[in-house]
Amino acid sequence: MKRAGYLCVIAALAAIALSHSIAAAPTKEVRRILILNEVNSTYPGISLINEGIQTALNDSPYHLDFYSEYMDTSLFPDPGVQQEFRDSYIRKYQNRKLDVIITVGPSPLKFMQEVHQRAFPGVPIVFCLPTLGVPGTPILDSDFTGVGNDIAPAETVGTALRFLPGTKNVVVVGGVAPIDREQLANVKDELKGYEGRVDISYLTDLAMPDLLERLRHLPSNTVVLLTSVGADAAGTGFKSNELGPMVAGAANAPVFSLYDVYLNHGEVGGYLSSLSEQGKVAGGMALRMLRGEKPQDIPMVKGVNTYMFDWRAIKRWGLKETAIPPGSIVLNRQPTVWESYKWHIISGISLILFEALLIGGLVWQRARRRKAETAVRDRDDRLRLLLDSTAEAIYGIDLQHRCTFCNPACLRALGYERVDEVLGKNMHNLIHHTRADGTSFPVEECGVHRVTRTGEGVHAEDEMFWRANGTRFPAESWSYPQRRGEEIVGAVVAFVDITERKLAEAALADLSRKLLDAQEKERNRIGRELHDDINQRLAMLAVELEQLQDNPSEVRSRVQELRKQTTEISNDVQALSHELHSSKLEYLGAIGGMKSWCKEFGERQGIQIELGHSALEPYVVNPFKSCL
Repeated sequence: MKRAGYLCVIAALAAIALSHSIAAAPTKEVRRILILNEVNSTYPGISLINEGIQTALNDSPYHLDFYSEYMDTSLFPDPGVQQEFRDSYIRKYQNRKLDVIITVGPSPLKFMQEVHQRAFPGVPIVFCLPTLGVPGTPILDSDFTGVGNDIAPAETVGTALRFLPGTKNVVVVGGVAPIDREQLANVKDELKGYEGRVDISYLTDLAMPDLLERLRHLPSNTVVLLTSVGADAAGTGFKSNELGPMVAGAANAPVFSLYDVYLNHGEVGGYLSSLSEQGKVAGGMALRMLRGEKPQDIPMVKGVNTYMFDWRAIKRWGLKETAIPPGSIVLNRQPTVWESYKWHIISGISLILFEALLIGGLVWQRARRRKAETAVRDRDDRLRLLLDSTAEAIYGIDLQHRCTFCNPACLRALGYERVDEVLGKNMHNLIHHTRADGTSFPVEECGVHRVTRTGEGVHAEDEMFWRANGTRFPAESWSYPQRRGEEIVGAVVAFVDITERKLAEAALADLSRKLLDAQEKERNRIGRELHDDINQRLAMLAVELEQLQDNPSEVRSRVQELRKQTTEISNDVQALSHELHSSKLEYLGAIGGMKSWCKEFGERQGIQIELGHSALEPYVVNPFKSCL
């Protein structure tokens, strides 16, 4: 029981607090708006306008009470009935304080223009949907402003002619309701500018079946302009969502319209009056009045129009897409494959291009690698051919002096028959293992070791290499470093067996010694000749001349003998001089001179001498000519 009492107290306190919070919450001021419509809300145009009005008033700071009335001029066209409606509206709202009245259509505007000062004095009026500036438009006082219904038939027909330049006939479809006749008068007035260019006819005073039948048999090069058909000649009322499909479905020519509500049923479109936008403009004006602005301070708007087209109808009639004005609204446009799958296509193409680039890169890299491998093989083949064909012995070693390659000349020079007898073997041990005296040859003293250590080439003129059979031979070698990038990985050694050169040098040295000996013997012979022969004979000649001086009587008898002795001495001296420096050496050369000497000597001695001179020619140079 005690617990129940506590709960009752808590509930009472909560109720008191809630009532205080509700009382403390600010309440919005109430504003009342009467919307007086031409026809009832089953007509799509009325619904669009009212939705636009509601949308514009959504941001109102007031609590809004809406009152909607429908004059239904299409369903009740009788003036007496309409007067009864008007009287009932006046009685209904005479004691209701209204803040704004919005009229939708020409009949409500005309009604308000007639009774405003008497029935609703001081209440601002916002009109929507009337056609302004045409005969019969009511004269409005300063309490009226709003948005007109600029149906723009001339602009729509001009658009149709741009789509179909060969058009010859324009057929205007309309009804007999008051709003229909008002719009038809405006259409006729605006289309006067086209009367000389095309034939304009009007299908208005017809029942719907007759109208549709006429539309099915229109002549070629015709376009249809659809205005409002609130009611046909039989008195049958039609809504836009009923009229549009019937007219567009029956006509054998493209149908252009004046309102956005007459679209999306097969009509092409045109420069359309937007009912929804008219409602928004009218609602915005009403909101400004609720906030305190005067109607005379809010300028009237002639109309709200935009170019709108149905893509399906354009495609159906094969109209030129280039004739669509820039900035137009195009409904039901079927996106192209590109528009529908643009990002998929871009992603796919990007992926394909990326893969193509990768494949191309791989192919290029593979081709480059193959080209490089081919170049390496060609280079190796050329190098192998060069190594195999050259007479110089060449081999390569790594840093451990192991043989990495060996050409045939190297095998022959070292006395091996197969490459595998050398490859992988320590070349230092094969060719440098001992000195000439039999002691070991340190690897540090080997020229190729200096190459791998310093990276500089080494030329050795007198090294001793060992053959496979244990014999040795002198060689001249050239060692060069083998690199991989900046790293030294081994060496290449080329050597030549210089045994024959050494023998030739020894033979040449021996020949030089023999020539020197020959020169010495020749000098000794000439000395003996001069001393033992020429000198003695000259001494005897001097003694005889001295004796002749003592016996002048014998001069005559001895002169002839002395003259003969002198001539012989002169000839011998000349012959000796000729042997020392023969003029034949200068004119005939050494070989020719020796041939001449052999011939003369053979003739004097009565023998035949043959001179073999082919082996002498390389050595017959100026210092040796006289000696030979």
